Amino acid sequence: MTHSPKATPASWLAFELNILRRMDFRSVAMPFTSEPTLGAYLKRREVRVLANDLLQSSWTKAVASIQNNSERLSDEDVNNILNDVYIPRHKLYNPALRNWFNETDSWWFDNVRQNLDRLQSPFTFAVAASLAMAVGDYVKSFTPDTLELRQPLSTVYRRLWTILPEPVNNGQNNSCQNKGPNEFIAESFTDLMFLRLPASGAGTMRGFSDKVLWREEWLRGGDDFWSDVETTRNGKLGMPVETKSQYLRLLEETLRTASHIKNWAISHVESGFISTQDLVEVIGKIRRVDTIFTKDFSELTGTKAVIITA
Repeated sequence: MTHSPKATPASWLAFELNILRRMDFRSVAMPFTSEPTLGAYLKRREVRVLANDLLQSSWTKAVASIQNNSERLSDEDVNNILNDVYIPRHKLYNPALRNWFNETDSWWFDNVRQNLDRLQSPFTFAVAASLAMAVGDYVKSFTPDTLELRQPLSTVYRRLWTILPEPVNNGQNNSCQNKGPNEFIAESFTDLMFLRLPASGAGTMRGFSDKVLWREEWLRGGDDFWSDVETTRNGKLGMPVETKSQYLRLLEETLRTASHIKNWAISHVESGFISTQDLVEVIGKIRRVDTIFTKDFSELTGTKAVIITA
């Protein structure tokens, strides 16, 4: 497996877990949950997890593995989801799929999305949708040179379903929200806030990767909602910014909103835009910084992982 010298991961799971194991908390609020993996691990420690993300695709994945304590897809569910998925209709319900997939794959994703709406439970919907997103990631992983290795998408869906881990029931009322981060923080009363800082977003379409864009457009059934997303996050941490001072001002506003949460762990990938010292200065305006943990991955990715506790 080769790595781009500047391929910056969104997070460093092992590093984050290692630091969080040293902290004493029974509940955690996570304002940005692009992937639910960390929250799912914390459930295994019997921590009550409150997760949030402004994007419906990320929220749906969180519902599947964080809020869902017990529900699984049955054989019948999977058969219904994959029923007639390769049969074209008069036209695609979601023509935006053609921006991301070839015609045959677009029909598959379009039909699967329609079939998901027949599921009775919001948890089975979330699990089933998360599997379909994983199939999309599978499709996008191929290049023209490796297309011959691809398997039929329904086969991939079933295989991913069979290896899906059992849901974790930690006996807690875990919850997942689909709100702006500051609104979520203001309503959350937990022992810890784990704030994984979003990238600046400058230079990418709407500040999101292609993976995020196609997932959101597939789940929402089109691409006419982006102006609403941008309105919701305008003036808030997570919006695309061009200057460091603007980012730090938005961060300070978010941290002030979180003043009622006793402990903070702030996770950051230092790639040159915002320095650790910048963050320490902003945090220090509000409360005392406890510890700065760093993990240097600069040889591999040109970045450094940082967690600041306060």
